[in-house]
Amino acid sequence: MSTVVADLEREYLRDDLPEFRPGDTVIVNVRIKEGEKERIQAYEGVVLRKRGGGTRASFTVRKVSYGTGVERIFPLHSPAIASITVKTEGRARRARLYFLRALKGKAAKQMIKKRR
Repeated sequence: MSTVVADLEREYLRDDLPEFRPGDTVIVNVRIKEGEKERIQAYEGVVLRKRGGGTRASFTVRKVSYGTGVERIFPLHSPAIASITVKTEGRARRARLYFLRALKGKAAKQMIKKRR
């Protein structure tokens, strides 16, 4: 990547985001605009993957809502993200945790150990 493009992207990168990895449980507070009003909605789940770098970086969060698995992909440096809070740190042996899609309940929880 050329230095001119990297310099332009650098001003759009956010530095207020915490470090997190796949396996961590995070709470992502997302700004949602409904007409004239704006509200913040919390989305809590396990990080399945992180990908990309620079302004194109994104991460996928999975949660189970009323027995149905829901995944959402967030651009990491998006202004729509109000904040990210790491609730628990998990120790995963993989970079992509897609195998959690097939597991339910305690089986999925046991696959991710707590990081100390």
